Amino acid sequence: MNQVLRYRFCVAIWIGILVLFSGSIKATGLSPNVVILLADDLGSADIGCYGGPVKTPVLDSLAAGGVRFTNFYSGAPVCSPARASLITGRHHIRTGVYTVIQDHLHDMHLETNEVTIAEILKQNGYETAHIGKWHLGTPFRGRDKPWIDEHGFDYWFATDLNAAPSHRNPTNFWRNRERVGDLEGYACQLVIDEAITWLKQERTDTTPFFLNVWFHEPHAPLAAPPEIIKEYGELNDQAAIYSATIDNTDRAIGRLVEHLQKTGDLDNTIIIYTSDHGSYRHERNGNLRAGKGSMLEGGLRVPGIVYWPDGIKGGQVETTPGAAMDILPTICGLVDAGIPADLELDGSDLSTVLQGKATEFKRVRPLTWHSPLSQPVAVIREGDFTLVGWRSEEYPKDKDSINTVMEQMRVHLESHLGKKLSASELWHECYNSPFRNPEYSKLRGEFVTLNSFQERWIPLIKTGTGGITRLELFDLSKDPRQLKNVIDEHPDVAQRMEDQLRNIHQRVLDDAPIWGKHAEKNEAGIHRLDTGRRSTFDAFAYVNRIPIEPDEDESQAILSGRIASRLANQEGRVLIKLPPDMNHYTYYGFRLAAASTASSATGKCVGCHSLPSFGRASSDPAVPSLRNKAYSLGRLQKLLANETHHNIALDKQQTIQLLAFIYSLKDLSENAFREAIIEATVLDTSGDQK
Repeated sequence: MNQVLRYRFCVAIWIGILVLFSGSIKATGLSPNVVILLADDLGSADIGCYGGPVKTPVLDSLAAGGVRFTNFYSGAPVCSPARASLITGRHHIRTGVYTVIQDHLHDMHLETNEVTIAEILKQNGYETAHIGKWHLGTPFRGRDKPWIDEHGFDYWFATDLNAAPSHRNPTNFWRNRERVGDLEGYACQLVIDEAITWLKQERTDTTPFFLNVWFHEPHAPLAAPPEIIKEYGELNDQAAIYSATIDNTDRAIGRLVEHLQKTGDLDNTIIIYTSDHGSYRHERNGNLRAGKGSMLEGGLRVPGIVYWPDGIKGGQVETTPGAAMDILPTICGLVDAGIPADLELDGSDLSTVLQGKATEFKRVRPLTWHSPLSQPVAVIREGDFTLVGWRSEEYPKDKDSINTVMEQMRVHLESHLGKKLSASELWHECYNSPFRNPEYSKLRGEFVTLNSFQERWIPLIKTGTGGITRLELFDLSKDPRQLKNVIDEHPDVAQRMEDQLRNIHQRVLDDAPIWGKHAEKNEAGIHRLDTGRRSTFDAFAYVNRIPIEPDEDESQAILSGRIASRLANQEGRVLIKLPPDMNHYTYYGFRLAAASTASSATGKCVGCHSLPSFGRASSDPAVPSLRNKAYSLGRLQKLLANETHHNIALDKQQTIQLLAFIYSLKDLSENAFREAIIEATVLDTSGDQK
């Protein structure tokens, strides 16, 4: 749609408002079509009708002809979880999506037993299509995950993650289980091309349709037509390119709207527009606190526009808080589609709000958010108040390696930008800079991997590690930037909201599935908190990522070789970490116990004993695991008395080491186990007698 047509469309919408809506709502009796338009990383103050700097006449006209929410929220502060909440109406953790999905790293995905908007509408006679970014898990990268059509879509054209290498000429689209290959054009326009083609060639004119359009813009890496960029700044200005991607998306949406006008479908089509979460450009979040990744207002507040000429009176500006998880029940309410009786939803039907009856609206459940890797970790909103719960614990990451990689990236980025970067600027650029060369791209890949969610954390998350430890209360009517904590001024309000938040937070975590190699047995690897799997040694293995369980058909000797390699690598980089109750003797005792029978080490324990794991090698050792302290200590005592193991000689130092290691296998309480992980410190080998 060219500029003239865009503005003609705006005029047409206003004429439609005057002619069709003189205080009453028109109803055709026909099932309305449904279109969801989702932006990626767009802030709450990016587009024109929200006071933003980007020219968006099409979106502005949809807002003017429908309902514009002033307090609309995403389902989560990052991509995959936000999308899971939107499409299911449930807290994303319940659906199995803890955080951003990396298909090459994670088993995590939207579970097929989750009921999506597409599945409900399909059961009600709708034809369904998903066009654009998906990011809820795909088999594109070789892992066993569901295809998009397994979530209720008859047709799809999608990427697993962002448009790559950028919005311009993306190469990573798939269509209906087949890779598409190289494409020419900009992602938002290509997505709308596909949507219009589907409407023209695939759908049946006599049935209603659900079109789920999830754009890639303005997520980095950015690209937009130069002639649009020039309207906002220099061609190499990232802020100008960012704005241009939004402008280009508005033009693409205009083409879709124009098609619906021509076919006569527009008036009876519900169009919902929002963003998956706040922007990574904090200045685009309406001066709210923080942005993408945070559960403060800047990370969660997004645009919310609902347009339906035949069913919703235009010109409404609604202050009632709404959220992405309300979209499923709201659509079902508007199109009169039944929700399965056993489906536990967290969102509420906003139909009464959209029809100008906000005073009659009551939430089924409080409006809450839960994101284990975010700060705050949990949030609840009630009226003008929002209570945020912070966590004090971090999940174990290789921080030294992260810092090393970032400093290497700094050299490239500062040279590219021509300026020095602060710590926060460096972090932002490492994630969002469009700069690429082979060396830097390799570093960035390592940086992303090191910072990615690790599924081995899930048992800790489910048992409360990183949970709510500090609370703050804000009155958004007076303090939308969340700068003044008023918890002491409203103790009763805070206590009521805290009780609700903690209760819901725990129930959400209880519902969350476990991913990884132990998922089928509902086991949690070394982290399952039961007697025999919650020791100081387990905490040590966790923070150092030590493999202690053999793979299928792997011998103890091969496992011990993997362990030795891992320990040597960690030692060489001065990265071995010990929990508080472990000392040098304990560590070297483990090395001695894990020494391969093929080595010249004195101990050679793995020749008979299995390591402290719960899996077994293909050729089981002749005697129980070293974790069996009663057995192992007795055997060690006999060895020292020269009653057994005559081929093994231990000096005094090695004896102390083995004893220290075996005693590290004692059980810990849940809190002590967590503290052991959090308080681990780097092993200092200077002056040690090994």
